Amino acid sequence: MSDEVTCRLAQTALPLNCLTTGVSTADLQPLKKVLDGVRIVGLGEATHGTREFFQLKHRLLEFLVTELGFSALAMEARASAGPVVDAYVRHGVGDGAQVLDGLGFWTWQTHDVLAVIEWMRDYNRGRQEDQKVRFIGIDPQQCSNSLAVIDSFLHRTAPDRATGLLSPLRVLATAYPGSHPDPQRRLVLDAEEMLAYLRGHGPDAADALRHAQVLVRAADLVTRAGQHTDPEQTVFAARDRYMADTVGTILEDPSAKVALWAHNGHITKTRHGGAVPTLGQHLHSQYGDAYYALGLLFGSGTFRARRIRPGPWSRPRSSAVVTNRIGPARPGTIEVQLLNLIGCCRAYSSSCSACLAR
Repeated sequence: MSDEVTCRLAQTALPLNCLTTGVSTADLQPLKKVLDGVRIVGLGEATHGTREFFQLKHRLLEFLVTELGFSALAMEARASAGPVVDAYVRHGVGDGAQVLDGLGFWTWQTHDVLAVIEWMRDYNRGRQEDQKVRFIGIDPQQCSNSLAVIDSFLHRTAPDRATGLLSPLRVLATAYPGSHPDPQRRLVLDAEEMLAYLRGHGPDAADALRHAQVLVRAADLVTRAGQHTDPEQTVFAARDRYMADTVGTILEDPSAKVALWAHNGHITKTRHGGAVPTLGQHLHSQYGDAYYALGLLFGSGTFRARRIRPGPWSRPRSSAVVTNRIGPARPGTIEVQLLNLIGCCRAYSSSCSACLAR
C-alpha cells in the first residue's frame, strides 16, 4: 500500500470506543458530517458469522435512528417474512425470537440479531406511527409466508381458483436461487399469472399483491441457470437487482432514510469480482452520493460458516455450521493498515471490527 494511502488513512481513521449500544456516541459524531445528505447507509460485513460485526451494526443502527433520523432497517433477509418481523418491531405482534426464526437464514439466528430486533421494538413502543423505525426484508427467496398470505386471500375470495393458481408455486416455499433451472421459465409464468389475477381485485388485494410480486422475483431466481456467459444475467446479478429495487420502493417516501444490512459483497459500489452488478452499485447509480457504503473488515480471528459445494446455493445445508479461523492479515492489506493505526486487536479476542475509515 502506498505511503499516500497510509497517510490518508492516518488522517481520516475514526477510532471507536466500544461496540456497546446505549452508551455515549461521542466517537461516532464525526459520522454526522460524513453522512450529511445521505439517505441510504450500507452496513456491510466481511462474513455473515462474525459477532462483532453484528454488535457494531446494532450500535450504528441506534446512532442512525436516534441522531440522524433514519426510519428503516432493510436487511439481506427473506422479503416474504419481513412483514412479520415489521409487525413485531412496530406493533409488538408475536414473539421476537419466533419472528426472527421465521427469516429462515441460519446466519441471523443469533442473540446479537435478536438484540437488534428487540431494540427496535423497545424504541418504537409508545411512538407515533410516523416516528417508528420499520423492518424490511429485501431478499426474494424462500417464500412460505407469501404463499400463506395469498392462500388465505384466495380461500376467502375465490376458493375455486386457489388450488389451481397456487399448486405450481408451492416449490417457492423452500427453493433456493438457481435450484430449478428452466429456460422456458414456466414457474415465472405461473407466478405472473397469479400476479395478474390479483391485480383485478382492487384495494382489498393490496397485501396479497405485494406478496405475489415477491413470488415473481423468487421464481425468476429459482429458474435461472447457475452459470451464464453474461455476468448481468446470472442469479447473483438478478438477486442484487431485486434487492436494490426493494430499497428503491422504500425511498419512494421522500422522508425515508434506510440503514441497509448486507454482506460487503452486496453493498460495494463496484461490481462484485469486477463483473457482477451489485446492490450497492445499483443504489449508487440511482442515488449518487445519497448512498454511502460502509464496509466492515477484520484482520484476524474466527467466524462461523457452512462449507458448500461449488455453484450458487448448491445444497446449502450439506454441511454443519463450523468455526473457521483466519489471519493474521497479510502485509499491505487495508486490514493491517487499520490495525496498525488503531491497535484494535488489543481490544477484542475474536474477529475485530473496531475501526471505521472514510
